[in-house]
Amino acid sequence: MSTTSPLARPSGVSPSAGGRLEVRNLAKSFGPHAVLDHVSLDVDAGEVVALVGPSGSGKSTLLSLLTGALTPDAGQILFDGAPVTSQDRPFAYMPQRDVLLPWRRIIDNAAIGLEVAGMPRAEARVAVSELLESFGLAGTEWQYPRQLSGGMRQRVSFLRTVVQQRPVLLLDEPFGALDAITRDELQQWLLGMWERSGWSILLITHDVREAVRLADRVLVLPAIAGPLIGDVKVSRTIPRQEGFLTAPGVPEIEERLHALLREASS
Repeated sequence: MSTTSPLARPSGVSPSAGGRLEVRNLAKSFGPHAVLDHVSLDVDAGEVVALVGPSGSGKSTLLSLLTGALTPDAGQILFDGAPVTSQDRPFAYMPQRDVLLPWRRIIDNAAIGLEVAGMPRAEARVAVSELLESFGLAGTEWQYPRQLSGGMRQRVSFLRTVVQQRPVLLLDEPFGALDAITRDELQQWLLGMWERSGWSILLITHDVREAVRLADRVLVLPAIAGPLIGDVKVSRTIPRQEGFLTAPGVPEIEERLHALLREASS
């Protein structure tokens, strides 16, 4: 596995709200087609790890295995050293599109995960209400999704994920459907939220620049099922300063990732 040297990470940034995720030798096939094979990775407590790879490399399948939507053929998923069970999964999942229910108001869309878990609606609304302001959604609670912009709907989707109070967030291309300006704003917003909260995050993205901007490390999956072919370290300044992507060392990290993706596709 290939590794690059990290940029220096500033002192004083040591989030710890999340827990440690470990994936060991995970494998999944659909009939004769192997999608994942001997995939191992880890996400430390409070760390943001991005996963990139060619289309069809199994990135979303990996998230489905973590959430329990699919069952692995082999391998282990551990959280803080203990096997993850179907009854107690420490993950909250956010899909690429907001998938908000058009007939439910914003407060009830954000609360739906809590309701599905058995929390009464009134209690779920209170839990959501306490977070609306910090997510930039104050005043929208009684609106419907059609009344919000794409960026605001993604904030609702992110709130719906976070309010479940899981220590590990699984983000599947969360900004991929947005325009460039909105995507840039939400990337910066996410970094600020992470700084205050310190979740452990596994982020799926096709965008190398987004991966470098958001992650502590970037992992590379090969197109043909097999172990990771890259674990590239990136450090962060929180919040990211203007011009970070052209700072010394960053363009070289991006180029290394592009080279690994070319290797992954071959």
